[in-house]
Amino acid sequence: MLYSKIILMKNYFEEICEKLKNEIKIEDIEVVDNSHKHKRHKFYSSEKFHLQLKIKSLFLYSMSRLSAQKIVMKILKEDLETKIHALEISIEK
Repeated sequence: MLYSKIILMKNYFEEICEKLKNEIKIEDIEVVDNSHKHKRHKFYSSEKFHLQLKIKSLFLYSMSRLSAQKIVMKILKEDLETKIHALEISIEK
């Protein structure tokens, strides 16, 4: 059971990467699952993730941080409504 959950998570994280790569120029991306750090939060749900995206993208880095984050959030809008509770985004060149 735990193994299948890990596989599903890995597939979902890969899906997030593909969604972003299909829409914007990204050199590299890493998805970090920080859900375990938030178990005591008031609105914690094991059904939703607390994720950190570490994105290397000259395209995103060339614009304001707010504009770049808005683009990422727009692409992941559906996920933010259904599967992602919190999203931390760091962008570097």
